[in-house]
Amino acid sequence: MDAFKDRLSQRARDTSRPALAHQCRGREITPAEAALAEALMAIYGEGTHDYAAVAEALAAKGVTAPMSGRTDWTEALLTAELAGINGELDAAYAEHGYGA
Repeated sequence: MDAFKDRLSQRARDTSRPALAHQCRGREITPAEAALAEALMAIYGEGTHDYAAVAEALAAKGVTAPMSGRTDWTEALLTAELAGINGELDAAYAEHGYGA
């Protein structure tokens, strides 16, 4: 596995994009997080970008919030869920390094 990491790091340096050597997750995305991401992409694809409107669309679609398990989306809940997921992913990356 070290040879794989070394090759990726070398490739990132070769393309003058060294930050690419560190783009990964420290854990896998949960099914609930994947469902949220899919729903968000669909909502954004429809042209909705305002957090309050995005939250309303998530509630209308019945998407379950990954961290709280709620379906009554509000702008505050959307902000909290995204911040919480990001925090968990950051912590997992810090703990596990290069990837899950």
